[in-house]
Amino acid sequence: MSNTEREPVEIVCGEAGAGPGVTVLVPRDVPLGGPRAMNVRRTLPSRERTLIGAWCFADHYGPDPVAESGGMVVTPHPHTGLATVSWLFTGEVEHRDSIGTVAMVRPGEVNLMTAGHGISHSENSTPATTVLHGVQLWLALPDAARDMAPSFEHHAPAPVTGEGWSASVFLGSLLGSSSPVSYPFPVLGAELRLQAGTTLRIDVDASYEHGLLVDHGVVTFAGRELKPAELGYLAPGCATVEITAHEDALLVLLGGPPFGEQLVMWWNFVGRTHDEVVAYRDEWQAQITRDGAVLADSQDVAPGRFGTVAGDHTPPIPAPPLPNLRLKSRG
Repeated sequence: MSNTEREPVEIVCGEAGAGPGVTVLVPRDVPLGGPRAMNVRRTLPSRERTLIGAWCFADHYGPDPVAESGGMVVTPHPHTGLATVSWLFTGEVEHRDSIGTVAMVRPGEVNLMTAGHGISHSENSTPATTVLHGVQLWLALPDAARDMAPSFEHHAPAPVTGEGWSASVFLGSLLGSSSPVSYPFPVLGAELRLQAGTTLRIDVDASYEHGLLVDHGVVTFAGRELKPAELGYLAPGCATVEITAHEDALLVLLGGPPFGEQLVMWWNFVGRTHDEVVAYRDEWQAQITRDGAVLADSQDVAPGRFGTVAGDHTPPIPAPPLPNLRLKSRG
């Protein structure tokens, strides 16, 4: 359905009585594994929301002293039906995957790994990293593209600045900046830095949902106060949003049109049905021997859907047991 007004009024979300309200999603702590596990704060998916546009997963971590947390040590593991988006504020992480990519994740540089049909990868903070701080995000692939060949893209956006603010747009377009990184669904991702007392008014696509993740600082987003580690969700309907920083603030703005598809998300897989996810799990487990070696390394089986991670011979992560019930679709 189209808006048939000849002279539609601009809706500024943040002004009294204008536009839809903001829902605040609070994080839950999740350990990445082991007795010295690095903890992350997960705001998406949550009970309140599964998706913001195509964004289906948001982990936020640090600043963590690596000497205390042990850093990021994530050995080879699989993905299907999604893309991972890595964005750091501090530190350095080495990425390796089964299509042969070896790349660094550094502050101000985005790495987008599209799993599509299937991929495996590992992520490890480098020895030179003393403090690790950033976000790990996932995008769901639409049904028409979710079986595409896996791929990898890297981009270092040039920040755009104004009085009291800066923005680094790593996906989509915002504030006159556009990312060349492609994705088969409209998407927005940007880091925002605001000085205390700054109000930033941003023209946005009114058909998009938006989410604002607060790393540090207290801000007002479209009229609602957000505190550190909270994620504010704003429904479509706003042509402009306002963000006011009451303290120096570091933020991540996510967006996209409503995804419009039901998903089954479990462990590292995004599918459409319970049986599909079970099949993904079975295929991954078929690549792993009891001692954790990848069977393809000994040529006992073909590399399979997920392949093997280039140059990483650490034991892959076995899939956890499935729950004793059928996985439900959400969206």
